[in-house]
Amino acid sequence: MKISIKPILSIFLVCILLNSCDSNPKDKIIKRPPNVILIYMDDMGYGDLSLNGHPTIQTPNIDQLASDGQKWSNFYTASSVCSPSRGALLTGRYPIRIGLGAEKKRVFFPESIGGLPSSEITIAEMLKNNGYQTGIVGKWHLGHLPEYLPMNQGFDYYYGIPYSNDMDAINWSLKTLLGKPDINMWQVPLMENEKIIEKPANQFTITKRYTEKAIEFIDKNKDKPFFLYLPHSMVHTPLFASETFQNTSPRGLFGDVMNEVDWSVGQIINKLEKLGLDKNTLVIFSSDNGPWLMMQEHGGSSGLLTDGKGTTWEGGMRVPGIFYMPGTIQPGTITDIGATLDILPTIAAFTNSKVPSDRIMDGYDLSPVLKKKEVSPRNHFIYYRKQEIYAVRKGDYKAHYITETSYQKDNQKKILETPLLFNLNHDPSEKYNHATEHPEILKELKGLVENHKKNVVALPSEMDKYPEIK
Repeated sequence: MKISIKPILSIFLVCILLNSCDSNPKDKIIKRPPNVILIYMDDMGYGDLSLNGHPTIQTPNIDQLASDGQKWSNFYTASSVCSPSRGALLTGRYPIRIGLGAEKKRVFFPESIGGLPSSEITIAEMLKNNGYQTGIVGKWHLGHLPEYLPMNQGFDYYYGIPYSNDMDAINWSLKTLLGKPDINMWQVPLMENEKIIEKPANQFTITKRYTEKAIEFIDKNKDKPFFLYLPHSMVHTPLFASETFQNTSPRGLFGDVMNEVDWSVGQIINKLEKLGLDKNTLVIFSSDNGPWLMMQEHGGSSGLLTDGKGTTWEGGMRVPGIFYMPGTIQPGTITDIGATLDILPTIAAFTNSKVPSDRIMDGYDLSPVLKKKEVSPRNHFIYYRKQEIYAVRKGDYKAHYITETSYQKDNQKKILETPLLFNLNHDPSEKYNHATEHPEILKELKGLVENHKKNVVALPSEMDKYPEIK
């Protein structure tokens, strides 16, 4: 029996041309550049996740993200308040370099006329230049005037609120913030692209709608590389949860809100898995700063860390850091130092994008740690408050030069003649001062700060720009 090989060769050639011989559709997707999803919480403390030991909050989806990916236990935000932390995240530069090192006001307000300077290059602009579709769903807080909105900062799509959810208040007071949730007390607008579509925003359903819009963006761009920035409005006070999640947590309303955010993370991952995109999408989860402790039970927890939002104590600036990409990121817990400043260069490495070379960058590429568990390239971190350096960490040790708490009547700035020195790996709660025992370490840290200052030029504060009163 004579068999002709021509039909076989023809089929083989067609398969090569169409790249369709492989029966697994995911393989075709994996060959294109990876997608990036950056989930950013608002005022969520280090201790607000069950994976970090909270006794009554349950976050199974975020826990699973950490279990299947990398959890960084010494991960820092570049500021302990909203606007500067977000600017640093998106640019990979300390706030003082980008006009977000405050002199008076520490964040943008509805009366502000400043914003993130257009001269800065955001993650969105970097990826857009590399052919990515870019979207933000959530809180912006880097300038609400048209020239500063996300559409002029590299994003193709925007759905969310322009500043914090407690702004445009009818009556801003602790009693109102901690009282029964009422959307009419907060006139913050909900925007889509450059238009206000709802005012006041219905914050009861806002986490649910953010999730729906995020999934819609993923669906729309599933066949091309995309960057989705998902900065949640929650758990910033005032707290709101949709009806489905109300009264679901023993932690009270704060726990209800955390349950809904955790659900949102699960919905995003489920969508990626259904589309076969999970192994080709870098997912990053973190928070803009520590918990707003003055909000009492409506505020979060820094766990074993000292103090919270607004301060340069560990509770104000050490935040959760989770990286997830099955098959690429090596699972485990990393105790080396990392920071949100490192996210831009790390994303650049994953996506083969160009890091800006015409300015000083403060971030490091963490991809060798994520992929191979190598030693982190970051061995130090500078703790800024406004335009001053309050503390510095290198390796195990952290020196405090200035201490100050926030949002309390006894708030007092103390410039220390002799710095405080803590071994953070032994004592993450910063209780035991070793300054007298290690003058050589204090000298080394002082030299690090002096070298850093040589390369810093403080731009005028954008947060302090307001209309002139005539």
